[in-house]
Amino acid sequence: MEYLKWSVEDSIATITLQRPPANALSSGLLRELSAVLDEIEPSREIRVVVIHGDGRFFSAGADIKEFTTVSSSEGFSNLGKFGQDLFDRMEKFPKPIIAAIHGAALGGGLELAMACHIRLVSETAKLGLPELQLGIIPGFAGTQRLPKYVGTARAAEMMLTSEPITGLEAVQYGLANHAYPENEVLEQAYKLAGKIAKKSPGSVKAAIELLNYSKTKEFYEGVKRESELFGEVFVSKDAKEGIQAFIEKREPHFKGE
Repeated sequence: MEYLKWSVEDSIATITLQRPPANALSSGLLRELSAVLDEIEPSREIRVVVIHGDGRFFSAGADIKEFTTVSSSEGFSNLGKFGQDLFDRMEKFPKPIIAAIHGAALGGGLELAMACHIRLVSETAKLGLPELQLGIIPGFAGTQRLPKYVGTARAAEMMLTSEPITGLEAVQYGLANHAYPENEVLEQAYKLAGKIAKKSPGSVKAAIELLNYSKTKEFYEGVKRESELFGEVFVSKDAKEGIQAFIEKREPHFKGE
């Protein structure tokens, strides 16, 4: 594995994102995550999964520089669909997945966290979907999952302003389960995972399956439309300007083109 590592102890699998400096979600990292899930799913030993990030962040977003290598609307739509399918698999995964979030979970990083069954955050962590700041939109089902947790009005504010919320606010709004001082988040994730690991694997799997029935037909229609618009928006002149401005660390100048 180039971008992550994983290990197992006391029936708990730990997946650590290791792509400094920001643990950006490249297509390579997502493929490695999918491969790790392939190994974890059939294991009788593993009962719970904990995901966290090495370094300063959980994940500060998708790999923006990788976007410059994709030229077509179809290419971006396919990229979005790949991330959507992986995160949908995580949400339906038969073993509970706990995200231990510190530093920041932004853009694709938050979309990854929202696909986990439980989210623990540091009190000062930043969580948000800032894609519109770059002239693009979320593409890994963020537009559909965020309203499910925080409500449509707050999701609209978070996406349209590109402003993140803190870990404490995430708990208040229903986006996260619990907030802790940063140096306690991972420890608390293991404590929670330990409690769940003692439960019957069959009943845990059944509960997760039933929780997913709460996703409506409209959710899946929204996700499909998101991947289409993800492709359309990414080939606009404004998107090219926003991505280039991000790489050059300057303010973008959008012209509505």
